Amino acid sequence: MALPGGFIEMDEELEDAAARELQEETGLTGIMLTQLYTFGKVGRDPRGRTIGVAFIGLTSPDNMATIPGDDAAEASWFHIDALPELAFDHKLILTMAGEKYYGK
Repeated sequence: MALPGGFIEMDEELEDAAARELQEETGLTGIMLTQLYTFGKVGRDPRGRTIGVAFIGLTSPDNMATIPGDDAAEASWFHIDALPELAFDHKLILTMAGEKYYGK
């Protein structure tokens, strides 16, 4: 499992890319996204050198239905205390989000 994400287009703003990738991989739209942090540790992605800009968003219970798409085989919600094994450094990303916004 991995957080939704992908590559930015050459003529695309960061916020637009984050919203597009979220929609393409989960079907979720209309979510206000806020930039969390930039991740760039060497080796964070075994496929090659990548810099990741993580965003966090809030939504309401009536906007939580997910539909996997693009390169996502599935899209699911998990409780923060019961996460599956996550790809790359995505557990670190969620840990930082929890610390910054929820004091966890």
